[in-house]
Amino acid sequence: MLAWTIYISFFGVLVLMFMPCGNARAARIVALLAALGGFAIALIGTLQAGAGMNTFCDADWVPGLGIHYHLAADGISLTLVLLTGVAAVTGILFSWNIEQRAKEFFAFYLGLIGGVYGVFLSFDLFLLFVFYELAIIPKYFLIAIWGSTRKEYGAMKLALYSFVGSAMVLIGIIAAYVVAGAKTMSLFELANYPFPEHFQYWAFPLVFVGFAILAGLWPFHTWAPTGHVAAPTAASMLLAGVVMKLGAYGAFRVAMTLFPLGAKAWQMPVASLAVTGIVYGAMVALTQKDFKFVIGYSSVSHMGFVLLGLMTLNDIGFSGAVLQMFSHGVIAGLLFAVVGRMVYDRTHTRELSALEEMNLSQALPFAAVTFVIASVASMGLPGFSGFVAELQVLIGAWHTFPTMAVLAGVGILVGVAYTLRVLQKAFFGEATEGASAAPHRRLAEEMGPISIPERIGAVILIGATLMIGLYPRLLLDLIEPSFNSPLFEGLRKAGAL
Repeated sequence: MLAWTIYISFFGVLVLMFMPCGNARAARIVALLAALGGFAIALIGTLQAGAGMNTFCDADWVPGLGIHYHLAADGISLTLVLLTGVAAVTGILFSWNIEQRAKEFFAFYLGLIGGVYGVFLSFDLFLLFVFYELAIIPKYFLIAIWGSTRKEYGAMKLALYSFVGSAMVLIGIIAAYVVAGAKTMSLFELANYPFPEHFQYWAFPLVFVGFAILAGLWPFHTWAPTGHVAAPTAASMLLAGVVMKLGAYGAFRVAMTLFPLGAKAWQMPVASLAVTGIVYGAMVALTQKDFKFVIGYSSVSHMGFVLLGLMTLNDIGFSGAVLQMFSHGVIAGLLFAVVGRMVYDRTHTRELSALEEMNLSQALPFAAVTFVIASVASMGLPGFSGFVAELQVLIGAWHTFPTMAVLAGVGILVGVAYTLRVLQKAFFGEATEGASAAPHRRLAEEMGPISIPERIGAVILIGATLMIGLYPRLLLDLIEPSFNSPLFEGLRKAGAL
């Protein structure tokens, strides 16, 4: 059943392609119906799925090369499929104002969503790679055509980093395929193949870093803030919400399960890069003058917790990393929605010094309240999903490398500082006296109200982070049984070394 999340998304693309141009409202409705259909199937499929792995499609695709069209899902996949459904629906709600080439915008949007669903459900490496590339390509056009602030530069930088990472991944996958006898691309069979240690020592960093570039691994993170700032609101939400998760998912699902001895050998270096990303991203966010750059570097910092959790090589760290993928996807999506749609589209500026003059807490009270909620969720306040996810990562890190856990805690403290700073400047600043403040005050008075689609989107995202924060077992009961799968046998042994 979950396969229909992919098919509905691509069917929506076909419908949009054959629609007449100029009817933006019809394009929005088609996109929303496709996204709602995908989310409904994801939700029903998750409720019906039992513990462990569920295969729902396995057919020969290229028999001569051992390539199958193999779709399946475990708790990790289900969690991220749910995240994709939430991000798809809310991204369209926050794009309800798109008028320029709306048909093409939503076609690229649904194409990206279909590719993301495909990655999370693929258990054949070749199929996974095909969907991975399908998910990356639309991002370039969404940013280059509908973006702002050096949009061509941001789109090209994202594309170049992505394709370099993809080339590294492809080399590693082909190498694993050849070493294993060139008979199968099945993730299950390759995960159980005893790759030689010397092969794993170079194949693991090649594939892991190739995927982790898209997850914002320091020092390969620089595409992320630039891409976030250049992207339109919905694309920013997807970029932070699900596209960065593709990198983390691939690093976990492919690099770590295929090359567990390599993961053990490179554990400390990669964990060090993850912690550096946590602290560096937070400190750079603390100094930014552009509202969206703050959230962009915040994403780099929070994605560092995902990579740190993966490197703990223990179940609690793994659970925290997957939960952090979901949590960050929801919270970052909400932050970018406020910054891009509620604030920037109305004020036409992201400069904190200019926003400070506008008294946005009075002009846009709903946006202010939403950002306050998103901010405390991002800081890890108990009751929100970020608290549970980051706590699990820190506990897992404490068991493996206590010093790294302490340094990651420092990143959290810096995160509190930059969040409070941007909250104060953007929404609760006081206008200075004098003529220079008058234009800003007039602009604040002319802002339109927050629309109904924006309010619905915000409520969905807030509800998601609160639901998981108050009752994390909803997802943990899906995630934790996944680690008993034979896919993780090598990692369990490596973690016990």
